[in-house]
Amino acid sequence: MHKITRRQALGGMAGIAVLPAFGAFAQSAKLPTSPVALNIVDVAGNLALTQKAIENYKQAKPELVSSITFTKAPAPELPGKIKAQQDAGRIDIDMVLTGTDALSAGLEMGLWVKLVPDSTGTLPKLEDVYLEPAARMQSLAQDHGVVVTYYPSGPLLEYMPDNVKSVPGSAEDLLAWAKENPNRFLYARPANSGPGRTFLMGLPYLLGDADPKDPVKGWDKTWAYLKELHKYIEYYPTGTGALMKELGEGTRDMTVTTTGWDINPRVLGVVPKEAKVAPLKGFHWVADAHYMCVPKGVSDEKLAVLMDLMAFLLTPQQQAYTYDEGYFYPGPAVKGVTLDMAPQESQDAIAEFGREEYAKLIEDNPIELPLEPSAMVTAFRIWDEQVAATPK
Repeated sequence: MHKITRRQALGGMAGIAVLPAFGAFAQSAKLPTSPVALNIVDVAGNLALTQKAIENYKQAKPELVSSITFTKAPAPELPGKIKAQQDAGRIDIDMVLTGTDALSAGLEMGLWVKLVPDSTGTLPKLEDVYLEPAARMQSLAQDHGVVVTYYPSGPLLEYMPDNVKSVPGSAEDLLAWAKENPNRFLYARPANSGPGRTFLMGLPYLLGDADPKDPVKGWDKTWAYLKELHKYIEYYPTGTGALMKELGEGTRDMTVTTTGWDINPRVLGVVPKEAKVAPLKGFHWVADAHYMCVPKGVSDEKLAVLMDLMAFLLTPQQQAYTYDEGYFYPGPAVKGVTLDMAPQESQDAIAEFGREEYAKLIEDNPIELPLEPSAMVTAFRIWDEQVAATPK
């Protein structure tokens, strides 16, 4: 039921005096004596991976949950909405499923409840259950979120082989191709696109920039490259879904992608099955993850239920659902979750639309963390102001 609308969800502060103190908030929460209604907002397309498991929790714990409302919103808009609710002293969002974009903005604004370390013992010991890159991704949450899904992400090139006869092999080749084929290459605004921000954060590695973790002082080559590339790009879609539609319709011939954004649009028929992918010379994976975050102001009882829900979603049985139809391929964040544990429809989709080369690419190329939250916010701002806004 989510297969049509989930793409539409991807386009995207100080302590509050009227709310309780939050230092040990997560640790003091007690389970309710009667079931509660939960409102979960997804700004990352994560429900494609976790909604079935969340619904499984409701079925398994009727004494804790009476109903669950699922809402989708653009990542850039949600932090401001939460801040306004917190300022008014009435938060009506109980949990946010987010990528690193709204996670970072929320950390900058002080929106999230501190969830770990969890002295209640509700959550598993995260470093013990996570895959190694997922455990590293957890560090980006600064204890104010919990990784629920992970994938190595990208950046990769995706192209239509009938229209791209000479596939770029390096970042320099890509720039030359874009110059020779103006407006045929496109990528989406990084602040609201997983492939867009993966491309942004992957370029410093591809170009040998001074410091891939410092977009202000270490990205001279990257910003120069993007400003030059900008001359040959018609516009920047606000989300990846719109971009993939253009690729599928033939409006564009090439874009940047990730493992999941390659597989899933082809499963859904948005992009033709025959689309191809290629790595650029010397690329590093820039990993991505989705996080479960709780806004400050949620009641103690709801918080206790949410912590229990998080623990449930980190069990191998529920993690197996995150293979989905390749949207966040592979998807599971915890160890010991194999494709044969996933629903048959997931196994069938990945058997038909997955790529054999991904296993070797993941094994043979370094997996890097994204930027720290404050640096990511800065990189998005610089891109908006100095790349997208530059006159052609």
